[in-house]
Amino acid sequence: MVSLSRRTAVRAVTLVLVVALLTPSAVSAITYDPDDETTLTRGTVTSPANGSTVVSVQGYTFDGSTNPKKPARVISVGERGGTQWTHNESGAWFFDVDPLENGNLLVSSPRDGETLVFELNPENQTRVWETRFDIEDTHDVDRLSEDELVVSNMREWDEENGSMDRIFVYNTTTEEVTWEWYYRDHFPSDTNGGMTSDWTHSNDVDPIGDGKLLLSPRNFDQAIVVDMETKNITHRLGSDDNYDVMREQHNPDWMLSENGTPTILVADSGNNRVVEYAHENGSWVRTWSVGSNVLNWPRDADRLPNGNTLITDTLNHRVIEVTPEGEIVWEYYATWGPYDAERVAHGDGSSDGPTIRDMNASGEYDITGSAELRAGSGEGVGFAGQMRATFAETPLEGPMNEFATKWAHVTPWLRPVWMGPWEFVYAVCAALLLLGWAGGEVVLHRRRIADGVRNVVGR
Repeated sequence: MVSLSRRTAVRAVTLVLVVALLTPSAVSAITYDPDDETTLTRGTVTSPANGSTVVSVQGYTFDGSTNPKKPARVISVGERGGTQWTHNESGAWFFDVDPLENGNLLVSSPRDGETLVFELNPENQTRVWETRFDIEDTHDVDRLSEDELVVSNMREWDEENGSMDRIFVYNTTTEEVTWEWYYRDHFPSDTNGGMTSDWTHSNDVDPIGDGKLLLSPRNFDQAIVVDMETKNITHRLGSDDNYDVMREQHNPDWMLSENGTPTILVADSGNNRVVEYAHENGSWVRTWSVGSNVLNWPRDADRLPNGNTLITDTLNHRVIEVTPEGEIVWEYYATWGPYDAERVAHGDGSSDGPTIRDMNASGEYDITGSAELRAGSGEGVGFAGQMRATFAETPLEGPMNEFATKWAHVTPWLRPVWMGPWEFVYAVCAALLLLGWAGGEVVLHRRRIADGVRNVVGR
């Protein structure tokens, strides 16, 4: 009887806890008003932009189906942060978007196992031309010449030979591949723990003049420069698993300082910061770092002619322009998951501004001045942010930061739009509690059956 009473008490307490944990989610669902959601809106704007800013938003698409509440889109934003127009397509993701000299946009848009590359006329939202590649999840395609595209081809897997990740040039007139460069020819097969279907996650290719390309094999934690004629790697920033330099970076930009010093500005995604390195005396020196206090998986950073930096802060769902000291002067919230942002007036790859060394502004800076709207809070100031703060400067700081980063990376896509970050944490806890309860009931039920069998056999 005592054992039965204890089991009843445990069940009652478990039920109360589950109800308590799910109550915030239920309240959010009942009170949710889609009209109140700030999915596309201005944040802090103390200094108007120089013309329009075009933003690509990855959105959430799974097996060719788009979640209408988490749409992928290309957006144009005005000088003072007003939304000018949006472009949506069903079943698509949007990654790289480049302003062209004729005023149109070059867009890379993976969908349903292939990649559609097209030129978009922003005036009437129509495609001027399009090319389909039988390659998936392509993040970056750049124009190499009037009739050539250079493509970063990740996730190219061959069952017999392994990874065939490559960079290739495609002639749009002849419809032929005219040049190829394979990562496997230049990196040991055990890089990043060995070849997989997503071995390099090569997310960027930029022509940087003199027949050279700047590449970003994200999973190798490095940016490299390749000479197209010799196919040799001429510069290398970072190395596999050397997270102090970079961790799973995106969209590096090549710059030259006034005295000709090679410089790379890069969104250091895994370290939640933007960094700049100068190549001095044969080695790379970090000259600037910004945003480790609040950035959440940044995936693009461009230096503007005024010396500020345009940053795509992906999992905070916003694009910001910051001064060299980290102060936000322009901010726009663009859910779900902005990938690339370009200030149209400055063309493709807007790192046309001065290097940090040329501005005498080296150092490490926090980002300040955000409007801190909910649309931009993501998970960074929610559960993940609390985890980072709680375990900072403790022996558990490393593994808990790792967990917090993974949590912040995944949960925005899983969390229903009507559920806040903490409500989602409570719901997960409730689900785990219910699973534990159910497991206990199964074990108890099996024991009862076993006891019954033994009693029968014993008779």
